[in-house]
Order: sequence, then C-alpha cells, then structure tokens
Amino acid sequence: MPDGTPLYARVWRPVTDEPVPALLEYDPCRLTDGSAARDGQRHPWYAGHGYASVRVDVRGHGNSGGLPGDGLDATGTDDGVALVHWLAGQPWCTGRVGVFGVSWGGSAALRIAARAPGPLKAVVAVGATDDPHGRGLPHLDGSVLAGGLPRAAALLSSACRPPDPRYAGEEWRERWLERLEAVEPLLPEWFAHPARDERGEEEYGTIRAAVLAVGGLHDPHRDTVLRLAEHLPPDRVRAVLGPWSVHYPDRALPPGSAVGFLQETLRWWDHHLKGIGNGVMDEPLLRSWIGGSHPPAPVYRELPGRWVADPSWPSPHVTPVTYGFGGTPVAVASPPWTGVDAGRLLPSGNDGDLPPDQRGEDALSACFDFTVPEDGEPVEILGRPSVRLTLRADAPTGQAVARLCDVAPDGSSALVTQGALNLSGTDRAGPARTGGWESVRFELGTAGHAFAPGHRVRLAVSSAYWPWLWPQPDGAGFTLDPAGSSLTLPVRAPTRDTVVWEEPEQAGPTGVTVPGTLEEPRPERTVVRDVVKGEWRLEDDPRDGGTRVHPDGLEVTEDALDTYTIEESGPLSARARSDRSVRLHRPDLGWDVTVELRAGTTCDADAFHTSHEVVCAEGGEIVFHRTWERRIPRAAG
Repeated sequence: MPDGTPLYARVWRPVTDEPVPALLEYDPCRLTDGSAARDGQRHPWYAGHGYASVRVDVRGHGNSGGLPGDGLDATGTDDGVALVHWLAGQPWCTGRVGVFGVSWGGSAALRIAARAPGPLKAVVAVGATDDPHGRGLPHLDGSVLAGGLPRAAALLSSACRPPDPRYAGEEWRERWLERLEAVEPLLPEWFAHPARDERGEEEYGTIRAAVLAVGGLHDPHRDTVLRLAEHLPPDRVRAVLGPWSVHYPDRALPPGSAVGFLQETLRWWDHHLKGIGNGVMDEPLLRSWIGGSHPPAPVYRELPGRWVADPSWPSPHVTPVTYGFGGTPVAVASPPWTGVDAGRLLPSGNDGDLPPDQRGEDALSACFDFTVPEDGEPVEILGRPSVRLTLRADAPTGQAVARLCDVAPDGSSALVTQGALNLSGTDRAGPARTGGWESVRFELGTAGHAFAPGHRVRLAVSSAYWPWLWPQPDGAGFTLDPAGSSLTLPVRAPTRDTVVWEEPEQAGPTGVTVPGTLEEPRPERTVVRDVVKGEWRLEDDPRDGGTRVHPDGLEVTEDALDTYTIEESGPLSARARSDRSVRLHRPDLGWDVTVELRAGTTCDADAFHTSHEVVCAEGGEIVFHRTWERRIPRAAG
C-alpha cells in the first residue's frame, strides 16, 4: 500500500503471455482458510476464462499487515482504491479492472466504486448494503438490532486470529501480538453512530463503473438492489433479485436453487472489460423472483415461484394499491418476547434460517386481513410495501413493527416481509408526541411474492420485535386508529416473461474436508420458556462449528452460540450474548493457537452496556487476555 503496509493476496492468471483484465475480490474473511473453499470455486474459473482473478485480505486480517479498522473507516476504502491502481499497473494487466464481492466484500466494492478510480470499469456487488442505518447491520430503520452483536463478535474473533506461519513466515507471532494490542470491538463504535452521517454512505452520482447489483429476497440488505437500479443510469446498471439468502447465487444453499451466476458475471466482465458485444446490456434492467404461497417452515431446499423481468425501476408493471383498515381504535401493547419467531436476521443457507408459522406472533399483534378472491388471479407484489399508521403514543419512546404475512385457508401464517419505525428514532425530529394522534408512514423490506387465490393478506402490527430490535425503555405500546391507517402494496401486473439461467458452473473441488464426528450436534435454534421465572431464551447455533481440514494441512475447529434472553417483567430485562471459539492447528509445524471470545450487551433506560473478553493462547499458553467494558448513551435508538 502507499504507506508501506503489505496486503496478502492470491493471484490466479490464465496461461497466456498477453495482458488480460484483472478482477479483484477484497474481503476480511482470511483467504488461506476462512474463504478458501469459496474462493476456489470462482477465482480459478475466472482465470480459466481469460482474467487475472485476485483475492486480497483486508488490512489487519488474515496474512495482511497493518491493523484492523472498523469496516467503515476510510482506510479500508483507500486500500481498495490503491489495489485497483496497483492491478492496472501490472504488466500482465490491460489496465482495466473489475471488483466483486459478497456481503462485506460487496459493500466494499460499492465504496471503492464511489471513489471512481479510473481503471475500475465494472462491479458485481452481491448482498451489499449502501445504507447501514436503513436495513443493514447494526440498525433497522432507526432502531438498534440485537442481531448486530453476533456479527460484531464474529468480526472481532476473525480480527484476533493470527497470520498463518506457512504464509506469513517467522514474523507471524510479532505481527499477531501487534494486531491484538490494537484490536477494538466494533459494537460500541456501531452504537455510537445511531444517526445517518457521513460514515458508510456514498453518493450514487460518483459511481462511474457499471454495476451488476445482486441480492436475495431473504437477505436483509436486499433494498440496496432496488436503490441502485433506480438511481444509477440505465446504461450502467443491471439488477437481480433472487430466492436466496446471503451468498453467491451459484452455491446450492437453501432456500433458492443455484443458477449459472459465474457465467452471467463472465458476460458482464467480457462486455465492460473486454468490449465484447454479447448482449448483456440488452437484458431487462431488473430480473426478479416472485415467490409463491407456501406453508411456513424454517427451511426449504427450493421455494415455489417464477422469474419476471422489468425494463426499468420503478417498473411500469408495478402499481401501488392501498388497502384501508377501518374499525375502532385498538391498543397495541405487545409482550416483550414478541418476535422470537422472526427467523434469522442474517440467513446464510442453514436449516434454521427462515421464520416458522407466524400464528403465535400474530396473536400478540393487531392484525388486519384482506382476502384474495378464490375465483381471481394471484396478487403479485414486487418492491417495498408501506404502511400508514394513525397512532397515539402512550410514552415518549417506543416502536411500531409491521409484518406482512400470507395466511392460508388452514390458518397458517407465512412471513413475507417486515418493517419498523422507531417512534423516537433517528429519522424523526424528536421523541414521540404523547397524548395526541399522529400519522406515521414507513416502508417494509423489499418483497417479491404472489398471494394465492383464497389466501389472506395480513398486516400484523406490534410494539415489540425481540430479538431483532432492542426494546425501547418504556415498552408501553400505543393506541392504533384503524380508520386512519392503511397498507400499500406494490402490485405487479401479470406478464409473460422469459428469464433463462444456465446451470451453475464452478471450478473443481477445493479439497477442504470435514472429518466425521460422533458428537450429537446441539439444536440449531431453540426457544425456551421458563414459566416460573417468566423468562424467554432463544439459543441460536449459527452452524459455524465443526472441524475443516485444508489441503495444505491446516485444521480449523470452530464453535459459536448466540443467546438472547428477555423477561416478561419488562423490556429493560433484554440481554444478548455471543460466544465464539476457534482453534488453528498445523500438526506438521507444531503450530497450535486458540482464540476464545465472549461478548454481551444489556441496556437500561439511558445507555447500552457492552462487554467483550478475548483470550488467545499458543500451545496452550495464554499470550493475550483483555476485557472491554463500554457504556454507550442511548440516543434515539
């Protein structure tokens, strides 16, 4: 880097003496172990199709030098821009560069593109966020997400792992200890920035590269796809919304079927980096999946539905249709445990990702139903539904949560999407006005869904959503006036569309193996109610555990458990905990290191309280032990 810091990379190049365009994936997820299997599926494939494909560890992570940042600091983006220029200047590169990534890497690609480095001509951003205060981590539309703790804990655990001596050499230990002395938990920093500011937000107008924006309808960052489709010039953007969670769409993970994503991105690169006229820009601006009605279940290998195409966004095929509620005022005072059946905030293809039947949650909410005629057509929606609620707040703090559900004739309720408004939130001028009626409007997350004839469209309104949202101090709820409230759906007119995907291709097997185990795995997702204590506990195993053996001999053993607890006594009893452990073992080198992490968060009326403890050992001897205790004043969130 310009400041002399070395970043660790792997480069896959085609067998040719001619210069070729370069592709960059820039990510903190340790390329020699954390993302090695995923990298092996795509980088050799791109090299085999005429590109120098490059994977780089972010500063302070993996085998790179330097110290870790907080993910939104300017240094990470500065490094990304410098990498683009470095690649363009290599003798084996034509000077034209593309950047791609998923989740953190996809967001980084957008931040780099917003700096508009000259050699950068194309971007593929998967599961990216352009607004961490909207529907990203750690915030959701002005409220603080309890689900941010596991994400922050995982990033801290990753940052505390040492460089690998096989690749970093004899200096690995010195660099590890320097990294450990400088590392800081991300969660307090996230909590300290509850309002929209300059951190992590980019102007669409500064992006000059062509952007292929890709997201899954089960990805919390999916709204980014529609924003990019709307705000970037049509000659520089194409967008895809599929039936996926947070991963590359060529990976066969539930709940959506894999598609030929590498071939599709190859067409993107060929057009924008090689100037090949292959018709990729003749594709519809937006290709989306419209899911069909289905019984609620925590996992589906493949969901019913169909692909549709829209020439622009907003689409001429989509019309807002408003449904008024009607009725007399109703008190909305949901118990603090409302939300335990929300499903995972950040699904990644595991069996416990999706929300189960919502009937239990609906019983704790005010529900308004609209029946789809049995002799009619399905009601298809595509886009962001919105609600207008006329309410009277009973306290200066609070939150309103709206869930859109598909209710089958047998009464089962399947969650389609949800949204929230912090009544004293960061997007509002001040605390909720108590004692008087107020009309508020907010959007729900992007949805693509078809409500079948005979089914009911249900909007369920609650005043709590734990453990997605940290409860507000009062927890008093509000009074809702249905006569002044409504639901607006983005109804899409039926069209006959032809969207064809090739079967997925990838490079050959990566050689990473998972040894068998005799241990009975613990349940993936469990809700426990202690009737005597009046306590609800959600235990979530993100399935990061087990042992993986890499072809170079590295053994990686991990375990993780996230726990969310709340008592019936009130919202300020909420607490979250995340436990992480990892062992990195090279038997041939006698190298054996462990990282143990415990993190927790509680809150009172005035502040969040976070605690982190990290213990690192080499050969069973502790080399680093540190705790952090932070008090972060509660702003509007």
